[in-house]
Amino acid sequence: MAPSSVVVTIEKSNGISLVEINDSHSSVFLEKQKAASPKQFTWVLLLKIQRVFSCITWLAMAFRNTSISVKKRIALSEEEPRHKGRLYRFIRAFLAITVVALVIEIVAYFKKWNLKMIRPWEVQGILEWSYMAWLSLRVEYVAPFIILLSKFCIVLFMIQSVDRLVLGIGCFWIKYKKLKPEIGEEAYDIEDCTTFPMVLVQIPMCNEKERGFLLIYRSDAKQINVMKVFAQSISAACQLDWPKDRFLVQVLDDSDDEISQLLIRNEVSSWKEKGVNIIYRHRFIRTGYKAGNLKSAMACDYVKDYEFVAILDADFQPNPDFLKETVPHFKGNPELGLVQARWSYVNKDENLLTRLQNINLCFHFEVEQQVNGYFLNFFGFNGTAGVWRIKALEDSGGWLERTTVEDMDIAVRAHLNGWKFIYLNDVRVLCELPESYEAYKKQQHRWHSGPMQLFRLCLPAIITSKISIWKKANLIFLFFLLRKLILPFYSFTLFCIILPLTMFIPEAELPVWVICYVPISMSILNILPAPKSFPFLMPYLLFENTMSVTKFNAMVSGLFQLGSAYEWVVTKKTGRSSESDLLAFAERESKALYEEKIQRRLSESGLEMFGKLKEQKAPAVKKRNRLYRKELALAFLLLTAAARSLLSAHGIHFYYLLFQGLSFLLVGLDLIGEQVS
Repeated sequence: MAPSSVVVTIEKSNGISLVEINDSHSSVFLEKQKAASPKQFTWVLLLKIQRVFSCITWLAMAFRNTSISVKKRIALSEEEPRHKGRLYRFIRAFLAITVVALVIEIVAYFKKWNLKMIRPWEVQGILEWSYMAWLSLRVEYVAPFIILLSKFCIVLFMIQSVDRLVLGIGCFWIKYKKLKPEIGEEAYDIEDCTTFPMVLVQIPMCNEKERGFLLIYRSDAKQINVMKVFAQSISAACQLDWPKDRFLVQVLDDSDDEISQLLIRNEVSSWKEKGVNIIYRHRFIRTGYKAGNLKSAMACDYVKDYEFVAILDADFQPNPDFLKETVPHFKGNPELGLVQARWSYVNKDENLLTRLQNINLCFHFEVEQQVNGYFLNFFGFNGTAGVWRIKALEDSGGWLERTTVEDMDIAVRAHLNGWKFIYLNDVRVLCELPESYEAYKKQQHRWHSGPMQLFRLCLPAIITSKISIWKKANLIFLFFLLRKLILPFYSFTLFCIILPLTMFIPEAELPVWVICYVPISMSILNILPAPKSFPFLMPYLLFENTMSVTKFNAMVSGLFQLGSAYEWVVTKKTGRSSESDLLAFAERESKALYEEKIQRRLSESGLEMFGKLKEQKAPAVKKRNRLYRKELALAFLLLTAAARSLLSAHGIHFYYLLFQGLSFLLVGLDLIGEQVS
């Protein structure tokens, strides 16, 4: 059958297409098309309905699973100790007021009380009367006070942002000009060991039994060696590339647990048998925490024979060339009191919490420490991974036990005595980040309450010191007030209190640039030293505001000497090590088989040690995630304010309050860090 010709004419009129088909079989074709069109439409409609129901089912299952997880977390979690503090009571009362206000605002919105002028005699009911009274009170008294407070916080916010920007410009200048500290004279003569100065290496530790184990497999003997966290630091210190007779390792054990003491003493004995100059010290009277431990060690008679002291915490693992990279900077520089190295983290990608910590600490070391060290020759000592000139410690009064930040204390006193500091950004020491929110929160509480204690104690000494007026101003206004007091104050007050409050007081509404543009710009600046962390920009911004409640509480407790300001809790670590460290350790083990014979001659063999551990095994303590009530209360407060912002059709304000409230909720349920099954 010969194919028939088909002529298709398409006309467009007013946006409507007309199709004309000229064909001998066109009538049959059109009839079939008409019959098929309803069927096709029905199938398409059913397919879309099926997709909608699938989406709804998926959302319902996700919501159900999330609800079950939250219920289990609430049922199994432990409440945060001492949650009934002043700040928690204030937040809880504030939350109750906002919930009542939200209910009244919803009623007013639907009854349109706020859209019409109501005369006093037209008021109907006590609820409407209360709302009109609140409007009058809000306009006359509340709004002016909130506006004044918000302007004050915005000024502080902008001053702190300018400070961050200046530090960023300083860091850029250092990178652009390739500026870094240079060694003044030639290094020490390798052939003549007597030219190397005497160095004391101190490793303070306390109850390291709780910090976890490392399992390292030996392929040749098919054995498993159990390596404690403290063993990492002791091993790294004993293998420093320095003449063996020119340095001494002091293991300063403050443990009150006999098993920990036994394990550490055994580790020290094994290295002593290998020819390393190492000493184990244990205090029977454990006063002053870490400062007391270091002060006691410096009182030993043999310390007078040493010129420098390197301090390494129990989870820090320096490279073998650590001393050769730091100590030569002291040569020909008699005014130099401290050389600080940078921290590097083996577990920065472990979970979201460690990633966010890495962003903060990268900015601290890359920008703050480097800029202050190069341009001012002063910064806060980080407490570890640094080398001190012992004379600088002695001239500054030595280690004092008066605060929980003994490292910052000695740095400030040394600065007041004219000693200079150097920061080496290229020298890195491996360490760990706390992986649980509980450990991180306790660490941040100590880091933000201690500086306020120190500020109260050091202010008279700073004012009466002989340093220049510019150095005094830097210490008082920048080092202490701006970066330690103002930052947590405005961060908590502005974004966690004033912002949700302005949703109920529209006269004091914050501008968009305060809650969006400037914070995002500052977050981008903070994240520049860790460019691989850019995908975590928004979580970082939200998490920093979430941590403001902890930092604010710590700042207030330190400033006014409240009870929690003097708590010194060892930050829990898991005992991780990098893959290269594990391989290097295994290689050293395979090349040193004779060491097993040495270790067998020790008073406590490995089997005997294991037997003692089993005999003295303490009852297992179940580790659980906690509930943090201050964070949960703030979460509901911000979500309540977000609901109120919907009534006013706020855009940016609503999304900020919503996501910030969800961020507080995740932290309050302890879902951000290490999760315990």
